[in-house]
Amino acid sequence: MIPRLLVTALLLLLSAAYLRAYPIDGYEQTGIRRLERTRLNIESGRSALPSGARNSLADIRLNLADSAGLENEAFPAPDPALQKRLESLFPDRHESYSVALLDLRQEGPPRFAAYQADRTFSPGSVGKLAIAAGLFNELRNLFPDDPEARQSLLRTRKIGAGKWILGDHHEVPLYTPEDSSFVSRPIQEGDVFSLYEWTDHMLSASANSAASTVWKEIMLMRAFAQNYPPSPEQEEAFFRTTSKAELGRMALSVVNDPLRASGIAEQDWRLGSFFTGTGQRMVPSGGGSHASPRGLLLFLMRLEQGRVVDAWSSLEIKRLLYMTAKRIRYASSPALSK
Repeated sequence: MIPRLLVTALLLLLSAAYLRAYPIDGYEQTGIRRLERTRLNIESGRSALPSGARNSLADIRLNLADSAGLENEAFPAPDPALQKRLESLFPDRHESYSVALLDLRQEGPPRFAAYQADRTFSPGSVGKLAIAAGLFNELRNLFPDDPEARQSLLRTRKIGAGKWILGDHHEVPLYTPEDSSFVSRPIQEGDVFSLYEWTDHMLSASANSAASTVWKEIMLMRAFAQNYPPSPEQEEAFFRTTSKAELGRMALSVVNDPLRASGIAEQDWRLGSFFTGTGQRMVPSGGGSHASPRGLLLFLMRLEQGRVVDAWSSLEIKRLLYMTAKRIRYASSPALSK
């Protein structure tokens, strides 16, 4: 969790649909197996998700895709009433807190308010959103005009869990449709998931092992380009023979360049190191990570505008963020159940 950073307010940017991993009818499209278990449990009555968690693929939309007036500016001017209410939360002007809020829930133009929004903190697991943006940026580089090919690669690229996962305790849901077996446990060496599932584990369960694996995979996409995916032997040789300096440079580039392309300055958000101990040993740290409420909120606004990589990527990232666990959302408002 981001210490003293009010992510709750940040996430009010999006409608309730945004805050719940992939919609439960997404199994056929993505091959993310845990979605099928959820769907079957709902159909059989074994699970009772609130209505706000049952939206379909078609229900997840980009709320600012057709908006006017926000194309070239970061945020609207602060709304006086909303700003006053926000500041009333801090009657003593407590210096520990920073908030950026964009309200899209009511009719009319978006309303913006902020409190010390330029202060930076450790982004914690929210930094994994930069990895998601990096993944979809490299997919676009591989298939500039073919979203279907990008999605096919996400489904068909199978990756075994290796040393990159070491140092993580986060549990992920493991479901096998063939025999309906299910277990929740940390990822273990030898587990095999599609790139879609690795990304889902990174975002819905906030698994550090998945974050490091996806980040490693993005570097391979950048390095091998049209020859991606490499063989296991080629992958091992790449990380063994490439200089640490070059690995560090590439690692920073693949996850931070999409942020800059979205208009997020380095002082507002920077991801600097892998999420597992092995990842940090394999690829040297790039000077640490930081983010501000302003930077994180701008990312979410650009996502709603379809400007994180492109419109297809923005919508797909939003779908992957749907139905994440309560602890990953950092807050649980009753409004999210509706």
